[in-house]
Amino acid sequence: MCRPAHFTVNYSINPWMDPLVPTSTETGLAQWKRLHDVLAELGHDIELIPPDPGLPDMVFTANGAVVVDGKVLVARFRHPQRSGESEAYAQWFRARGWTEVRQATRINEGEGDFLLAGELLLAGSGFRSEPAAVAEAGEFLGRPVLGLTLVDPRFYHLDTALAVLDDEQIMYYPGAFSRQSRTALAERFPDAILATEQDAAVFGLNAVSDGRHVVLAQATRRLPGQLRERGFEPIGVDLSELLKAGGGVKCCTLELRPAEPPPTQRAGG
Repeated sequence: MCRPAHFTVNYSINPWMDPLVPTSTETGLAQWKRLHDVLAELGHDIELIPPDPGLPDMVFTANGAVVVDGKVLVARFRHPQRSGESEAYAQWFRARGWTEVRQATRINEGEGDFLLAGELLLAGSGFRSEPAAVAEAGEFLGRPVLGLTLVDPRFYHLDTALAVLDDEQIMYYPGAFSRQSRTALAERFPDAILATEQDAAVFGLNAVSDGRHVVLAQATRRLPGQLRERGFEPIGVDLSELLKAGGGVKCCTLELRPAEPPPTQRAGG
């Protein structure tokens, strides 16, 4: 994770960002701290990457890389406003002994668009990560990949429209995906939780699950009940200030998956 010490919205690279709408760094910090504390209370081991004053979106650590089996594929951002984050993440991983660290050659925005569901890597494209990044990620990480096309600009990253709940279960908003992608998701995950547009629009799908607890936007209406019906424990947090930059719970967390996972779950960045 990364403290939003320099959080602001002074440019626009997604439909949620409007530099004319006031933002509060103090409020953003307080909301982020609550998310941090919830994850810590659930037993997750959290590591922090230092914030950079010139990179206000570094709080959204999910976009910085994809980490699977000790392999780190560092993001290559589409927009120049975020390009400086790539080197910051690469240096952070190398300084901590991660040996297989590579920056993507194709435009690839980390766990924003690449989510691991069991052995399967779900890969989103359409607005940020490019389709060619799908094959590159699958080859480097050594996992089968299911490519998915996003079609609604509000849900510009895969993690804004879909969340992995455990190795076999996901939840997603069908309206965010192309017809072909909806068909592929229905075939692979026939029992998935389908979110309403209302819950998707408050970033209810930008969530973090440890297989039992699901931390998600406090403003969701139906998703908490749907999750309880499946045996999960939803935990709502308010990240409304960070949503002004197009970010939520998952955006603020990057999962670290070492080659030999420790016995406890890890969430951090």
